[in-house]
Amino acid sequence: MPIDAQSVRELDHDDLIWFVLETFHRNLIHYGLWFREVEHQNGLQEALAADAAVFRTGMAYEMKRLGKILGFEVDKDGVPMRLRQMSQDELMELATGSAANWLVTDGVWFQQVERDHGMDYAKRSNDLCWARLSPHEAFNIKRFLGMGKHPGLEGLKRALNFRNYSLLNKQSIHEVDENGFIFQMNDCRVQSARKRQGLADYPCHSVGNVEYPSFASSIDERIVTQCVGCPPDHPDEWYCAWKFTLEE
Repeated sequence: MPIDAQSVRELDHDDLIWFVLETFHRNLIHYGLWFREVEHQNGLQEALAADAAVFRTGMAYEMKRLGKILGFEVDKDGVPMRLRQMSQDELMELATGSAANWLVTDGVWFQQVERDHGMDYAKRSNDLCWARLSPHEAFNIKRFLGMGKHPGLEGLKRALNFRNYSLLNKQSIHEVDENGFIFQMNDCRVQSARKRQGLADYPCHSVGNVEYPSFASSIDERIVTQCVGCPPDHPDEWYCAWKFTLEE
């Protein structure tokens, strides 16, 4: 339904609520566009480093301002005091909920692009997104954990346990030898949901071959990734499996 208001102040209550949410949306999009342009001009590593600094600084300003408006306290770092007061279980629930929202957003984007342009275009777009998301996730996990430049296979094992997927899926690690291990995704939220709906596996081999090698090499460039199996080619005990080998 068209809106007759000539300015923001003329919006009715419901429309103003959605306008407020739209301002948050613009913020997210603008942040992403800044990242993409810095990457375009100076490369991915420069964009990742800038993002790490901007996130902390920007979040502090945003939380302090929202706190004043919405009536919640923040500490000197701009962290809402409500988070400081939450129990470990509550924080884990919040982290898992945020990861689930991330996965839903990913799925909604895929479905919309598929409807508009078809499966092949959606898969290609998905693969290209993961080519940037995996290094971003690896960079921030590595920084968060204070890893050095070459954390090796042990560093990769730790990092895999800090991905969003680790909060949503069931995964396991199986030692091969001192130079390698196999990572298995034993239960995948997306594939399990398709199975419950009577749908065939989503063929994620192409995106997996972007996601896992780029994540592993971003943790340590000496690590080489090999696909053991990926939907639709997998046994009952896992959906996908990847072998990581350290090459000195």
